[in-house]
Amino acid sequence: MSKGPRFGPPGGGPGGPGGPAEKAKDFSGSIKKLIHFSVRYKLAVCIAIILAIISSIFTLVGPSKISQLTNIITAGMGGQIDTVAIKQIALFLMGLYVVGFVCSYAQSFIMSTVAQKICRNLRHDLVAKINRLPLSYFDTRTYGDTLSRVTNDIDTIGNSLNQSLSSLISGIILFLGSLLLMLLTNWQMALTAMLATLLGFSFMAIIIKLSQQFFAKQQVELGKLNGHIEEVFSGHNIVVAFNAQDSIRMRFNQSNNALYQSAWKAQFLSGLMMPVMGFVGNFSYVAVCLVGAVLTLNGSITFGVVVAFMIYIRLFTQPLQTLAQAATTLQSAAAASERIFEVFEEVELSEEVELSEDYKDDVSAVGNVTFDNVSFGYNPDSLIIKNFSAVITAGQKVAIVGPTGAGKTTMVNLLMRFYEISGGSILIDGTPISDMTRESIHDQFAMVLQDTWMFEGTVFENIVYNQEYVSRQAVIEACKSVGIHHTIMTLPKGYDTMMSNATLSVGEKQLITIARAIVKRCSLLILDEATSSVDTRTELLIQQAMDVLAERKTAFIIAHRLSTIRNADLILVMKDGNIIESGTHNSLLDMNGFYANLYYSQFQTS
Repeated sequence: MSKGPRFGPPGGGPGGPGGPAEKAKDFSGSIKKLIHFSVRYKLAVCIAIILAIISSIFTLVGPSKISQLTNIITAGMGGQIDTVAIKQIALFLMGLYVVGFVCSYAQSFIMSTVAQKICRNLRHDLVAKINRLPLSYFDTRTYGDTLSRVTNDIDTIGNSLNQSLSSLISGIILFLGSLLLMLLTNWQMALTAMLATLLGFSFMAIIIKLSQQFFAKQQVELGKLNGHIEEVFSGHNIVVAFNAQDSIRMRFNQSNNALYQSAWKAQFLSGLMMPVMGFVGNFSYVAVCLVGAVLTLNGSITFGVVVAFMIYIRLFTQPLQTLAQAATTLQSAAAASERIFEVFEEVELSEEVELSEDYKDDVSAVGNVTFDNVSFGYNPDSLIIKNFSAVITAGQKVAIVGPTGAGKTTMVNLLMRFYEISGGSILIDGTPISDMTRESIHDQFAMVLQDTWMFEGTVFENIVYNQEYVSRQAVIEACKSVGIHHTIMTLPKGYDTMMSNATLSVGEKQLITIARAIVKRCSLLILDEATSSVDTRTELLIQQAMDVLAERKTAFIIAHRLSTIRNADLILVMKDGNIIESGTHNSLLDMNGFYANLYYSQFQTS
C-alpha cells in the first residue's frame, strides 16, 4: 500500500473535504480528554498541589511580616528602632522564603516529570492505536500528517504542559490567597484591585475566544505541510525527472504561507494577553495607591498596610500574567490534543469473533484456500469485487492476471484480511478467516510486494525481519537461491553491512525481500509483481528460486508480465472484479479468449 508523490491537493485528507479542518473544535472537550488520559498521575499531581500550596502560603505570609517591619521602622524613626524585633522578622522571612523556594522547585520538578510521562504514554498509545487501524484509514490521509500527530502535536502538548502546569497551579493558589488576605486586610483597597482585575479578565476572555480558531488551524496546517514534504521527498526523483520543482515550490510556499498566517494570528492575539495583563497590573497599582493614600490621610490604615498592599497587588497581578501565558500554551495543547484524540476515536479493525475452545492459533495451515461468493468495495455503495469464487488446492501455484483495476491486489489484501469483505467468505483449510485472528493469518503467509521496503539495520537483520528462529546458514542458503549472495559478500561487511552503507539497486533490494520471504516458515505465499523491478536474467533466477520456494506451498502470484506465470498450476483471469477465465497457460491459449489476447499482445505473436 505504498503511496507515491501526489502533486494535487489531498482529497479527504486533513483540511480537505470532510477533513478535520471542517469539524467544530471542542477545546474544553479536548482538555477534558487529556485530563482523563492523565488521571493515572493524580497522586503526583496532588503532591505537587500540596507543595504549591505550602510555597504560596509562605509567600503570602511575607507581606504581613514586611508590614510589621515597616511599622517598627516608622515608629522608631523619631526615637530608638527595635533592632532585635527587626532581626527576628528578617531571619523569619529568610527562612520562610528558602522553604518556599524548595517547595516551589520540587513542585515544578514533579509537574515537569508528569508532563513528559504524559507525552511518553501518548506516543506509546498513539502508535499502538495506529497499528490497530485499518488500511482504509491511510487511504484518505497522508503519511506526513500522521507523522505530524505522533511528533509535532505530542511535542506541542509536552511543551505546553511543561510550561503551564506548574505555573498554573501556583498561580491560581497565589491569586486566591492574595485576594483573601487583601480582603482581610482592607476591603476597600481589595475591591479596587478586584474591579481593575475584572477588566483584565474580560479582555483575556475575548482574546482567548478569538485566538482558538487560529491555534486549531495552525496544527492542521502544520500537518498538511508535513504531509506535503513527506510526499515530495519520497518521490524526489520523479519531481526532478518531470522538472516539477517550480510547481512543487509554489505548493510548498502556499502551504507554508497558510501555516505562517494561522501561526502569526494565533501568536499575535495570544501575545496581547501579557501586555493587557501588565496594563491591568499597573492600573491596579495606581488605583490602590490612590485609595490607600486617601485612607492613610483619613487615619483609617497605617503606612505599613499600604506597603503590604503593594506587595499583595504584585502577588495578585503576577498570577494573572501567568494565567494569561498558561491560557496561550493550553490553547496550543488543546488544538494538538484534538488532533491526537481524533485518531484515538477512529474505528479500529473489527474485533475477532469469539474463538471456539478447540481453536489453536499456532497451527500451521495446509494451504487450501476457498473464495466463496466474495464481494468487496472500498466504499459500501461501489463494489469492485462481485461474487468472486475460486477453489485453490494446497501446493498449487496460482497466478492472478488481468488489466489494471481488475481487482487482483484487492483479492490478496482480502485474503490477508487487510480489509473486511462485504459479502461471502474466504476460507483457509475450511476455516473462515473471520474466525481466525489476524496474527495467525499473517503468520501463515510470506509476502513480496512490488515496492521494496528496508529498515535501518544490517542486511542480515532485514532478511530475518521479525523471525527470531532463522539461522545465519538459512539466510545464506536463501540468498544463494535467489542469486544475491555474491553481491552481499562484496559489501564492506557482508551480511553485517548496514543498509545505509550498502549500495544496492532496486532489483537487488527486491532479491533481498524475496530472500526474506524464503526464510519465513509458512504454507502460503503472495508475490505481488515481485519481478517487475529486475532485468530479464535476474527474473529467470527469481523464477527458478520461486519454484523452489513454492514447493509444498500455496503460491498466489500477481503478474502483468505473463512470461513469468506460464508454469503456474492455475491461472485466474480477472476483469471488473470477476473471474472470466481460469485454467493452465496452454488451456487458456487454446481457448483463444481474453488471456490469449493479453499474452499475444505482449509478445506480438499470433
